[in-house]
Amino acid sequence: MSSQRKPRGPYRKSAERREQILQAAYEAVDEHGERASLQDIAARVGVTQPALTYYFPTRDELLLAVLERRDVVGKALASAAGEGGSLVRAMAAGASLTTDHPGVAKLYVTLSAAATDPESPAHAYFAERYRRLAAEAEEGAAVQQRVGGIRADAPADHLSRVLIAVMDGLQLQWMHDPTVDIAAIAETFALLLVPPVGTEPEAKPAE
Repeated sequence: MSSQRKPRGPYRKSAERREQILQAAYEAVDEHGERASLQDIAARVGVTQPALTYYFPTRDELLLAVLERRDVVGKALASAAGEGGSLVRAMAAGASLTTDHPGVAKLYVTLSAAATDPESPAHAYFAERYRRLAAEAEEGAAVQQRVGGIRADAPADHLSRVLIAVMDGLQLQWMHDPTVDIAAIAETFALLLVPPVGTEPEAKPAE
């Protein structure tokens, strides 16, 4: 059996450099929000500012890459917390991503609001992101409905949009008032979707 080989030579070094820049950008944004400068990011990696444009031609592309990284991290956290199908733990983990990384969360809020303008460089990114998230959430909700994990008296596609709206809304409220315990509130909302005791579907007999 053949195994996939790792990139070698200049290509591998280029990929590693891109990853270093992206990680540095994530950290800089986490500290300074949208005000993070390309000069600061370049200094963290030890390259010149013009060198950044080889990997990320524009500042907008770099910032959107940071948000893509945030989605990857958030999905991993929610997946690990929700092992066994716990929507409550998964939503709490998603909320913690906001409070643990406030600068990146603020960047998300700022760019998503600006992206409602069709002329925004981020418009296409956010439009596709919401379509993808809604589809993934709908699929997850449908699975949970089939096994009795969440209530089945509402369309899965509606629940998916509500879940996204709740998380985005809590994130925005926390920006205005950091004392709002959005993780606890996310858990409370998730509990509202759990069927009352005794209403779970009966397990099918083994064939």
